[in-house]
Amino acid sequence: MIDTIDGAEITGVILAGGRGSRMGGVDKGLQNFNGVPLALHTLLRLQPQVGEVMINANRNLAAYESFGVPVWPDAAGLGEFSGPLAGFITGLERCETPYLLTVPCDTPLFSETLVTRLAQALVREKADFAVVAAPEEDGQLRAQPVFCLMHTHMLESLAAFTAGGGRKIDAWTAQHKTVLVPFNLPGDDSRAFFNANTLAELHRLEALRP
Repeated sequence: MIDTIDGAEITGVILAGGRGSRMGGVDKGLQNFNGVPLALHTLLRLQPQVGEVMINANRNLAAYESFGVPVWPDAAGLGEFSGPLAGFITGLERCETPYLLTVPCDTPLFSETLVTRLAQALVREKADFAVVAAPEEDGQLRAQPVFCLMHTHMLESLAAFTAGGGRKIDAWTAQHKTVLVPFNLPGDDSRAFFNANTLAELHRLEALRP
């Protein structure tokens, strides 16, 4: 019996298509984290875990293309900067593997066991989605729906959901079987899923690692 998914069957999409409004409108994925653009740092952390990687970005496309992977803007039809689900649609439309994993560009310390654990849970629970649940700064374990592993056949469902005006990830995944995967086990870094919404938060994240 197969108990997991081979990483080669998974395409990772790095979500870098937002406005960066809480960072003053800068392109968040291109802000430096320990001297490396956030999106590139994310790419280097994700690449060993999956078969293919693409980036979803809506501006500065040439800068993202310089990282050496395909770059795709939001799918047409949802309007400009319409949230992470636009990036999900882009990934699902462009994905050539049976599974898609979404990760944000602003959480550079995410677990290096991310894919293994999500894949095992998806198979074990026969679920449509496997979503990270991680401790936030107050210590509470909460779902982090931008870290989401799914079957690529979910595109039809997502297209229908967004056509009906839906824009929230958890409202969509709640329509299907979803397994939450805790990342608060012994040995897990409690800060792994802290994200940087502001430049101040980005500098705080830099200080967490030598």
